[in-house]
Amino acid sequence: MNESAGSRLRKLLKEKDPLQVVGVINACCALLAQQAGFKALYLSGAGVANAAWGLPDLGITSLADVTEEVRRITGCVNLPLLVDGDTGWGSGLNIQHTIHEFIRAGAAGVHLEDQFWPKRCGHRSGKRLISSQEMVDRLKAAVDARSDPNFIIIARTDALGIEDLGAVIQRAVEYEKAGADMIFVEAVTDLEHYRQFAKAVQVPVLANITEFGQTPLFSVSDLKSVGVKLILYPLSAFRAMNKAALNVYQTIRTKGSQSTVIDTMQTREELYQLLDYYKYEQQLDS
Repeated sequence: MNESAGSRLRKLLKEKDPLQVVGVINACCALLAQQAGFKALYLSGAGVANAAWGLPDLGITSLADVTEEVRRITGCVNLPLLVDGDTGWGSGLNIQHTIHEFIRAGAAGVHLEDQFWPKRCGHRSGKRLISSQEMVDRLKAAVDARSDPNFIIIARTDALGIEDLGAVIQRAVEYEKAGADMIFVEAVTDLEHYRQFAKAVQVPVLANITEFGQTPLFSVSDLKSVGVKLILYPLSAFRAMNKAALNVYQTIRTKGSQSTVIDTMQTREELYQLLDYYKYEQQLDS
């Protein structure tokens, strides 16, 4: 029997301290991340909304939208994929359905957050929290729905900046007791806060290192020193891709040729190697 994606991610968490998990917005990016040597991947809800639909991360996209991208990525690479589950898209029954669908699509784990639906970006103002008890109910629904006991359920809290640190730590403790396999504290501004969360819970603590938000760009060594076990880089490549694409579009539009930016592009041969093009071509010709 093949080892599940959740089992593989749990094994990596034991082997890598901390484990770096890089965000991908589609299957081609998953191939690039694999080529760069990453062992685990992440699919951001914002990434799906922004890249696939041209929409902001405000709870507009659906479970089906995210699950389709999960299938495409897990069908392309064999690296475990952690998925942004937002608030689970509804009640306990909806959350159970979300877990079923993600497992069927080949995901290794999901994080659920303690915001009201529709949620907001974790680094924006105006976030509204549900009670810790409501979040505990969400987590219990998710844990009960697992057909694969190794599928990872991560509790994300957006309470920092809304509640005092002690209250946020108490949320983390309650979420662990509800069955969360990991704690994800969003929008951390002080490195030492990670240390306090790592001391308060027995499960791994995750750091989300996203650019242009409230969290400084702490290094791997910084985060390891305070007990962080998994580091997310959710949209780093996506931001770079957008900047590069805009530069190419503007250059072609203003100069009438792409010749001055050709050195910034992936070559045809590099793309063919990434996609294993020649193998497919040989099968077509045989």
